Amino acid sequence: MAKPMSAQKIVTPDAEGLAAHAKKATKGGLPPVHKWNPPFCGDLDMRIARDGTWFYLGTPIGRFELVRLFSSILRKDDEDYFLVTPVEKVGITVDDAPFVAVDFTVESEGRDQLLTFETHVGDFAAAGPDHPIRVERDPETGEPSPYVLVRANLEALIDRKSFYRIVDLAVTESLDGEDWFGVWSGGQFFPIIPSAELPS
Repeated sequence: MAKPMSAQKIVTPDAEGLAAHAKKATKGGLPPVHKWNPPFCGDLDMRIARDGTWFYLGTPIGRFELVRLFSSILRKDDEDYFLVTPVEKVGITVDDAPFVAVDFTVESEGRDQLLTFETHVGDFAAAGPDHPIRVERDPETGEPSPYVLVRANLEALIDRKSFYRIVDLAVTESLDGEDWFGVWSGGQFFPIIPSAELPS
């Protein structure tokens, strides 16, 4: 005979409880969220907009420290995003990428060039084999959406002003028999657009 539903403990996730668990888990830097396998506690009404703004219950989260805290326990499994602590795992909505790269520094030049991106929550990623840059183009408009991998499965959308700076650094290289316009970083060439499709 099945147990009545009332006998089962139902946990409703909320931001306050999650923040409390996250504070304990994040002491000493970014926590190893990829190693944790807590029970799934349901979805939370939390959303990251394309511009990097975090919303809870439809309202922007105004405290940077809280956004930074939540971003440190973010994980992507397949195509779904979760906030994960050692004791709970809750689903959230991400409109595009969870981070926005708002600036970058340039060291050296040519094939030795290194681009180090900074996100809106204070993470840094030096573009290269471990942190690749990719560019998606809208099939209808051709509008580019550039991304850089920040950490395991989590990307940052590179903002427009930074992308214009990348284009200024771009060169043409041959890739698989085709000329591409792209940028070097960390010893790797990252294609942006086929050279043949550049405006004349």
